[in-house]
Amino acid sequence: SYSFCTLLPSTKMRSMFPMRKLAAQAVTKSQQRALSVHEYQAKDIMRKHGLCVEEGYMAETLEQANAAIDKIGSKLKVVKSQILAGGRGRGTFDTGFEGGVHVAEAGKAKECAEKMLGNRLITKQTAAEGAVVRKLYISEAVDIEKELYLAMMLDRGSGGPVVIGSAEGGMAIEDVAAANPDAIKKMPINVKEGLTTEKALAFAKELGFSNEVAPAAAKEIVGLYKLMVDTDATQVEINPLVQLKDGRVMLVDAKLGFDDNAEYRQPEIFALRDSSETDAREVEAEKQDLNYIGLDGNIGCLVNGAGLAMATMDTISLHGGTPANFLDVGGAATKEKVAFSLKLITSDKNVKGILVNIFGGIVDCGMIAQGVIDAVEEVGLNVPLVVRLDGTNAAKGKELIKNSSLNVISADDLDDASAKICKAIQA
Repeated sequence: SYSFCTLLPSTKMRSMFPMRKLAAQAVTKSQQRALSVHEYQAKDIMRKHGLCVEEGYMAETLEQANAAIDKIGSKLKVVKSQILAGGRGRGTFDTGFEGGVHVAEAGKAKECAEKMLGNRLITKQTAAEGAVVRKLYISEAVDIEKELYLAMMLDRGSGGPVVIGSAEGGMAIEDVAAANPDAIKKMPINVKEGLTTEKALAFAKELGFSNEVAPAAAKEIVGLYKLMVDTDATQVEINPLVQLKDGRVMLVDAKLGFDDNAEYRQPEIFALRDSSETDAREVEAEKQDLNYIGLDGNIGCLVNGAGLAMATMDTISLHGGTPANFLDVGGAATKEKVAFSLKLITSDKNVKGILVNIFGGIVDCGMIAQGVIDAVEEVGLNVPLVVRLDGTNAAKGKELIKNSSLNVISADDLDDASAKICKAIQA
């Protein structure tokens, strides 16, 4: 998928530093800022765009789940856990119940729903503790002839959208690509021309649809591209795209991602955001336009610039410490944002010390210093604080902190700052 990973240091370089992998993930995540929605929400969006999806209903309670199971006419019902992570079918609940997706007749489906709702589902894409299943998607089971894979995303290589497909669907596409690269088909799209029915039809046939069924597949492919454009989606993934035994082509699983920069013109879609699976600190930071990712260390970091933040995390690690967070206040930081950032860091009970590392280019070190002073005076500070300021108005910033009542450890450079904070938390 489209990402900023190519902007980051090489894999070899990252392997040299224990925290670089986490830092790289944090930078990629903060720069992408993509909204993901649940499958049931994706299906609603696709229905509104005239695409062929199965009958299905969202349920938040066992009563609603049972009612949906009874309402659906097919003999077999599909019960799917709704969490913002992949690998649900192969996941395991914290109760020991296996599988976050089940196909069963009504009685068994109701039993599965009861074992899913309110429990934590652990998959290869969730954190170790898993994610609480607060919602289920109950749908009809359809009579499938064959399963395929289809996705649309932005591709840096071709400079625009690309359609990716495979005749081998219903499984992890990464496994397919590794085992049989030739099974993956790609079709770049010229954004000025769009996706024509003729091109979609040719691609459908390339995926193995017969002459009789290919027009129906092409219709869904064109419809998905229109959805992508109309909704500012950065990722559309259907796995599987299926051909039914009656000849219909249907989208029975869906993952949609949207560009956060388009929130102002997609209010209905962004109103679907589910923050229940996101670290509350990250949610609050995003509201302040800050890039914050919580980690599992004990040294809080307040830095301006993603590259400097990565370097700070690396240097702390080299001195034997472990960062508690990635926090980039950016080039447009204000003293209010700095104060908020410091409060955010100190809200983490694992934090035993804080390192403020600012290189002032656009950012005014004097303003940063005042923000630090204001925040500490407001919330108090019971852990060591090391501040390194360099660049624009650094002398002013250092003077402000020196003349304040704060118990601050001053540092001359990044290495000095990292050594001092690691030593301070051990004192």
